[in-house]
Amino acid sequence: MKLLMLLQSFHAVAAAGSVTAAARRLGVSQPTLSEQLAELERHFGVELFFRRGRRLAITPLGQQLRGVTHRLSELELEAQSLLGANACGLSGQLHLAAVGPYNLMKLLRGFCQRHPQLQVQVVAGDSATVLQRVLDYAADLALIVEAPADDRLLSLPLQRQPLWLMVPPGHRLAGASRVRLGDLADEPFVLRDVGSTTQRVFERCLAEAGVAVHARVRLSSREAVREAVIQRLGLGVVSAQGFVPGAGLVGVPFEEPGMATHAHLVWLASRHASRLVRAFVEHAQQVQAECAVAAYEVCQDYLSPPASRR
Repeated sequence: MKLLMLLQSFHAVAAAGSVTAAARRLGVSQPTLSEQLAELERHFGVELFFRRGRRLAITPLGQQLRGVTHRLSELELEAQSLLGANACGLSGQLHLAAVGPYNLMKLLRGFCQRHPQLQVQVVAGDSATVLQRVLDYAADLALIVEAPADDRLLSLPLQRQPLWLMVPPGHRLAGASRVRLGDLADEPFVLRDVGSTTQRVFERCLAEAGVAVHARVRLSSREAVREAVIQRLGLGVVSAQGFVPGAGLVGVPFEEPGMATHAHLVWLASRHASRLVRAFVEHAQQVQAECAVAAYEVCQDYLSPPASRR
């Protein structure tokens, strides 16, 4: 019996919540993974999952074992980082998760140029899904909106992201330069699901302003919301960075300053010493500093007298 392999299989199922999802993540067949779980239980004469048809519920012993395999996963990633690094740069694999490609691709451009031997894998999802991948050691770092209130995590604020209203052409708000929350009363909306931080910010601001809208449809992605607005199923909300112009769609900024999110890079505090994680965080900090200097120079040039401008 290869105990480490069986423990890895157990941890994947415990983290994913099902054999099907875990098999997809590990790149193995579902029957193979089910047999590995059964072998682990048979060998030690224990029950790690309650089986209810196709559903699994982890047992108290399974919960205890998951704490152990969590630490094993962390050590495995540390070993990969150590063995994959060399004196000239980084190699191996960097696993990232993100709620969208906008800020992440800017960071990856320079990082991949600096470390050409490094392979990068990016998984997209809503804030809750992306954050869980970091906690389950399925991602080294993640880019989400809003800093998580979790002592297990460290975060780096990156960029403020104003929210925009998406409306179809011809709507009464399509020609506005800015829109207020009060203008949205009783309007039909296409909303994101509960895992979306953008949606939570929007609903919180509506509640604070005492404005009620009609939630007509809830969808799981910003792309689906965008298409629904184009098809006139309702209005939608998206970050300015995530707004994609196109026929049948108009974007209008909100007037309220609170209608914004803030992109954050997050990683496990226990993995901060990892060379791979530390290298990406330091790169993000450098990009931030360069952007701040560029913005300052543009501002100074704009404020200087015309005769002194180059």
